[in-house]
Amino acid sequence: MSHTRRVFLRRLATGLGAGAAGWLLAACGVPRATPAPTLAPAPTRSNPPDLAVARGGDSPEQLVNHALAALGGIQRFVKPGNDVIIKPNISVGYYGYQYAVTTNPWVVGALVRLCRGAGARRVRIMDFPFGGLPEEAYTRSDIRGQAVAAGGEMEIMSSLKFVKLELPRGVDLRSCTVYGDILKADVVIDAPIAKQHSLAKLSCGMKNLMGIMIERQAMHFNIGQRTADLASGVPLKLTVVDAVRILRNNGPTGGSLNDVQKIDTVIAGADVVAADSYAATLFGMQPLDVPYIAAASAMKLGRSDLGNLRIEHIAV
Repeated sequence: MSHTRRVFLRRLATGLGAGAAGWLLAACGVPRATPAPTLAPAPTRSNPPDLAVARGGDSPEQLVNHALAALGGIQRFVKPGNDVIIKPNISVGYYGYQYAVTTNPWVVGALVRLCRGAGARRVRIMDFPFGGLPEEAYTRSDIRGQAVAAGGEMEIMSSLKFVKLELPRGVDLRSCTVYGDILKADVVIDAPIAKQHSLAKLSCGMKNLMGIMIERQAMHFNIGQRTADLASGVPLKLTVVDAVRILRNNGPTGGSLNDVQKIDTVIAGADVVAADSYAATLFGMQPLDVPYIAAASAMKLGRSDLGNLRIEHIAV
């Protein structure tokens, strides 16, 4: 059947009831779209933890699901009809996820599936790679495959959509140019991979936000403060740190499996400073050893005092 005929039949079907529409499409050989599963309401938690840390298990999806359940469910963050953007780290187009340079694709897929199950109208996944083209980075990382299979859309950031963002709370960086849709989405989920960084010491949630901006070279001058300044203007609802495989050395681009350690961990929370602070401990660092965590803590963008936070540990 031609593409034109399929489009015509789908448009005709939209004017019919659900049952008649399905019958018409099936009878004419047009495959039906698979609806996203609907999640049952999550148990209400009147006092969810500040962070949830899931470890172990047989798959990254299990880690994500358990961590989000401990926070009160994805429904705490995503409502029916929401436009959701997930921002993973898809920094380069020449290594697979095994090298712990890009976010684990199954972590991204699990987040997409949860958001769709919560009734999100749209779930987009995007990054602005600094090594290779977006198309090859999306494919080589396998994030495209997992995200699309879960009902998400991979979006290449158009140069026409970047806008100026004022940063009134910024200390050193007072404005920058960012992808405008990040500022307009109902929900933005930060989904970084935890990895060592030669300049910033750690690449995690706040550092991952550099992938939404144009002036990345300028960020390397006073990278700690400027990363915190950028984070002050980005409306994050949730941070989910992929620490399934972490890059211990030669970050952020890696290139050797000898630098990778598989620790099967996912950290989740509404406070990106707290999530990054916990991730720092996985590398033997104190949170304030990381310049941008220290700067963000001083700006009161979030909490780095892990000893005073309520952290729920889940063995999967």
